[in-house]
Amino acid sequence: MDQLLRVMNFNVSSDGIGAGEHQSRELPFGLERPERLFSWAGATASWPMRTDGGGSRGLDDYFTRDFARDIGAEIMGRNKFGPQRGPWADHAWRGWWGEEPPFHTPVFVMTHHERPSFTLSDTTFHFVAGEPAAILERAREAAHGKDVRLGGGVGTVRQFLDAGLVDTLHVAVSPLKLGSGLRLWDTPEDLLDRYHLEVVPSPSGVAHHLFWRR
Repeated sequence: MDQLLRVMNFNVSSDGIGAGEHQSRELPFGLERPERLFSWAGATASWPMRTDGGGSRGLDDYFTRDFARDIGAEIMGRNKFGPQRGPWADHAWRGWWGEEPPFHTPVFVMTHHERPSFTLSDTTFHFVAGEPAAILERAREAAHGKDVRLGGGVGTVRQFLDAGLVDTLHVAVSPLKLGSGLRLWDTPEDLLDRYHLEVVPSPSGVAHHLFWRR
């Protein structure tokens, strides 16, 4: 069975924006109140950081649970890992997630400035340079037959889309406009030359856009 490259639970506004342009340690997404984009997932019973027994069930909860299903490795851009640019001035920075990252797989961080791998809990971060196809091949090998998740950010997803490497995408479109920022698309129809699309509305107000290859 083929190993898929999957974009999962990727959040954008109704005008296609997934992040702001001015990321910092204080603003990991470069946005004020980024939770407006992913509050649908945080409200579910399966949200991994939930500490009580509440939360919603149904469609949003299904996608939240599905995030880790059959995933053996993740690829992310350097901006998702942290706010530093250029050569690594601070190797003490080990990501936004603390000592228990939520990935539970090898993670391949795309960067022009490599640094030694390190492990936190059951997640090992590798810092790799190269073309998307070569990095995907490394991630597939590390995934041991499972699928690879493409975690973002926006520029990284677009890079793999442009290279024709993404097999399926799940994009959650929130009912708000941000006006400016890093844009995944001008309209979802931008991808219809390469993908089928089904849109499934949720009671939370989010529209789940499901793409798969033609």
